[in-house]
Amino acid sequence: MSRSDPAHLETPLPEPVDTAAGTGRRGPRWERRKANRPSELLQAALEVFVERGFASARLDDVASRAGVSKGTLYLYFDSKEELFKAVVRHSILPLIDEFRASMQASEASSGDLLGEYLRAWWTRYGSTHLSGVAKLCVAESGNFPEVARFWRDEVIGANNALVAGILRRGIDSGEFRVVEIEPMVHLIMAPLVLKTLMRDSLDACCPGSASLDPQELIGHHLDM
Repeated sequence: MSRSDPAHLETPLPEPVDTAAGTGRRGPRWERRKANRPSELLQAALEVFVERGFASARLDDVASRAGVSKGTLYLYFDSKEELFKAVVRHSILPLIDEFRASMQASEASSGDLLGEYLRAWWTRYGSTHLSGVAKLCVAESGNFPEVARFWRDEVIGANNALVAGILRRGIDSGEFRVVEIEPMVHLIMAPLVLKTLMRDSLDACCPGSASLDPQELIGHHLDM
């Protein structure tokens, strides 16, 4: 298993036990912290990537923010690119999995389900610092095509498949008219993606560029 394998990251490191004392008490605080180290590194990396972009993010800065040495960071991740992929797999892909499970278990109408998803997408992702990762990928795709391809394949692909599933559900039940799924998925997601990109770019220097309330935008979009 590679050091960047998501399964490795999600498996907590064992907490040491003070066997010499025979009490089963946990070890010293610095030892216990090792169990949380992968998630601390990933949180620090997320902050640095969003603040500085991929090109300007330095592993030294990530290590410093996480309170560890650069050598410790390399124990878990081979490169900046692998660290970035681990950040996405740790912080964004689980959200999509959670959305998918919720959608599959829902008994709501397909129209209501689509609305629930778009609102959850904005609340849990679009309005948070996580959306800064999308801005990074769009802005730096020309210089880092491998990072962009990873984002397209693992994030955009998974999200689009989820929306496509809702559309097929509605078509099969007769709630939606028959449409071409792929272009409709892009039409459904485009306004929110644009809203997010504007919030993280133009609105930062030109307040009001993305002034329309997101929930109001979603309401009008669903009505249309």
